[in-house]
Amino acid sequence: MVNLKYHAHSCWEVDDGSHRILIDPFLSGNDLADVAPDSFDKLDAIVLTHGHGDHTGDTVEIAKKTGAIVVSNKEVGDYMAAKGLTTHNMHIGGGYQFPFAHVKLTIAHHGSSGPDGECLGSPTGVILTMDGKRIYHAGDTALFYDMKLIGEMYGPLDVALLPIGDNFTMDIRDAVKATGFLGAKINIPMHYNTWPVIVADPAEFVSKVAAEGRKAIVVKPGESYKVS
Repeated sequence: MVNLKYHAHSCWEVDDGSHRILIDPFLSGNDLADVAPDSFDKLDAIVLTHGHGDHTGDTVEIAKKTGAIVVSNKEVGDYMAAKGLTTHNMHIGGGYQFPFAHVKLTIAHHGSSGPDGECLGSPTGVILTMDGKRIYHAGDTALFYDMKLIGEMYGPLDVALLPIGDNFTMDIRDAVKATGFLGAKINIPMHYNTWPVIVADPAEFVSKVAAEGRKAIVVKPGESYKVS
């Protein structure tokens, strides 16, 4: 069984009872986050979808405390390695079997830059396979038709984590369309309500997905969903 715990924005903690992974740990400066960076004692890995500060967030502090390896595209990985972290560089289309999970990076239509505007490669989505469960974290992205390929080639997906906040990413309408392409058993919204510019109603997403004959749920910050 895999447990997904939501820490607001795009941050998810993935735990199978033996291994624990954190994705996009933006906690400090995030009023919706339910935990502080020092809440984590041990992690196997921190997976980063791209270089923007609301996704790299507290990576340096958390990785140094927990000993987590940072998994990301090469440019983000090199940036984190320069800060003294242990990294594993990947790139879009590549996958790797770690002791804790299989990680594959997919395309995402967005940007990726550091705090001083430095280019940090291409943004990514992530397909995480852990304890036999397959979870797609879309990262920050627009809707794109190749999501259909992700569903066909790497499905059946157990969970799809999709941004709905608009302005920087897909809105609800686009995210609902994405659920049809992906064909995941459960769809969960993320990347909304952190700031006024990305306010969105997750219940609207759930109802519109249901109207299409698919299943979605809302997981609030601090809540978990068990992938069984």
